[in-house]
Amino acid sequence: MSAKRIVYELHRPMLSTLSASASRLRRLSILSISTKLKDGFGSGIVKQRKPVENGHGFFFNDRHFFPFLVSITAASGLFGGALFVFTDAGKEVPLTTTTEANAGPDDKKEKILVLGTGWAAMSFLKTLDTNHYDVIVVSPRNFFVFTPLLPSVTVGTVEARSITESIRKIMRKKKNLEFCLSNCVHIDPFNHKVLCRPLVNFSEVEKGDFELEYDYLVVAVGAQSNTFNTPGVEKYCHFLKEIEDAEKIRESIVDCFELAALPSKSKADKSKLLHFVIVGGGPTGVEFAAEMHDLVYEDLHKLYPDLMEYVKISVIQSGDHILNTFDERISQFAELKFQRDGIEVKTGSRVLEIKDNAIVTKDKATGQITEVPYGMVVWSTGIGTRPLVSDLMKKIGQTDRRALATDEWLRVKGCENVYALGDCATIEQRKLLEDVSYIFALADADNSGTLSVKEFKDTFESIRNRYPQIDLYLKRQHMQDVASLLDDSISQKGGRPVLLDIEKFKSALSKVDAQMKTLPATAQVAAQQGEYLAWCFNHKTECKSHPEGPLRVRGEGRHQFPPFVYKHFGQFAPLGGERAAAELPGDWVSMGRSTQWLWYSVYASKQVSWRTRALVVFDWTKRFLFGRDTSRM
Repeated sequence: MSAKRIVYELHRPMLSTLSASASRLRRLSILSISTKLKDGFGSGIVKQRKPVENGHGFFFNDRHFFPFLVSITAASGLFGGALFVFTDAGKEVPLTTTTEANAGPDDKKEKILVLGTGWAAMSFLKTLDTNHYDVIVVSPRNFFVFTPLLPSVTVGTVEARSITESIRKIMRKKKNLEFCLSNCVHIDPFNHKVLCRPLVNFSEVEKGDFELEYDYLVVAVGAQSNTFNTPGVEKYCHFLKEIEDAEKIRESIVDCFELAALPSKSKADKSKLLHFVIVGGGPTGVEFAAEMHDLVYEDLHKLYPDLMEYVKISVIQSGDHILNTFDERISQFAELKFQRDGIEVKTGSRVLEIKDNAIVTKDKATGQITEVPYGMVVWSTGIGTRPLVSDLMKKIGQTDRRALATDEWLRVKGCENVYALGDCATIEQRKLLEDVSYIFALADADNSGTLSVKEFKDTFESIRNRYPQIDLYLKRQHMQDVASLLDDSISQKGGRPVLLDIEKFKSALSKVDAQMKTLPATAQVAAQQGEYLAWCFNHKTECKSHPEGPLRVRGEGRHQFPPFVYKHFGQFAPLGGERAAAELPGDWVSMGRSTQWLWYSVYASKQVSWRTRALVVFDWTKRFLFGRDTSRM
């Protein structure tokens, strides 16, 4: 039975109450039906309008929190049957704005050029109302990859094609959208052009090059692995950034075991071949180490029982702990679990060089240099800048940086109509102390040279979303409102309120800017940025006549849009053995088997299509029943 038929059958009583006219029922869309169903369940979900207020996120936003709940309650069946139909029904229908009704057929559409098909670009394209723009997507790959499951692909827990989906298939219902399978090799931000090079059918490099013009450019090309110029890394190490990397690692693991099984190999050769080294103790490195351990002791020990005594898995981390971006409790739990599982964790160790047969490390505490033989090395130490982005940064004067600098509205500094999202960009949040004199003048409406507590509070309530570090500071200090920023000494004296001069004003704000931190390079951040930027484009006409941003501190009026504010909805760390750790809002830390099932639910519900969702769950089920496939193909 089709999804539409399921929706109709389950909603026949509701549809009859909505309208007595059969023709009207036929015009009722799947989106409106699913919305009625959510209202009928009492979900309390409000139609999305302002992402900054409603809380867009990788896990729980107003359109994604419902499928997450359903995925948990319906985990015993295949996505809970018809219930999942309703959760996915509205995702492919673009938001309708008031500009759509006002747009005429002869209106010239502005051209948006999107570079990339990763998390940021995909989130932007799925949310953007393409009825008012001509959109061109340029990327060297014509598919989207669910990157959080790449470590699972390396060991065969999940197949590569189960986490990829064709861009053309995802966007087939979007109007005015074209895709070009090409590499962008040059960006000309001054003339609003890019130079592209096709990937196929041209033997000469420059023969098929072509230019594309744009009105708005969205750079979402991601990043590449950072080698820190360590000798031998590019030649001898595997990376884990793309689907091709995961497939190469999978082949290399099987090769190591097959070579070690040859009768001509000595014990020393076997120990070398079966030593698997992971450089980097971040989420990706830790998850791969856990997946590798599960592969060895759940599947390969049955096929290579004589080789188990030679297998060794090592994690080399330059910091003091692995998973140092997580809560300290999770970091300690992960280290203890790895110790029990026999995974060696070497913290405070720096890699100096990768040779063809050994990895050279230096202990930071003792300065001792050690050479350790290896069979395979996976390099997972952070991200670096792609050449295309580096070239653009040089043109606009952003040298000696890791990523493109943008303002709070994701506009690239030094460029006109150029936006940057995801791992290739970083937001330079404006500091309060840079604008302190302007903020003081704005609050001091009577030009008295002093501020009352009420004037202080009223002004900051109107500009606080311009400076997100204010809310972050209040949250971490467990403060109730902006008035709590004032020192204890600035209160009441003899029943009369104390007035703030400019120096006391600066003193009250001096600690707030210290809370500013660079956003992590995660799928969660990229997805929120893509949704936010699409919302801005969808509401550009409305917000131009009725600005919705904060008051301008330097100037008059309001900013056109609210600035981007990242909302962290937690993160997972699978640790192997059907155990995972989760750090979620509210200082909630969960570890164990139940958290692993929560991980399954979230990652299944967040797949980009029904096809990938079904394939991923099928792969997990297949692994439970039959184990992982270790064939080399």
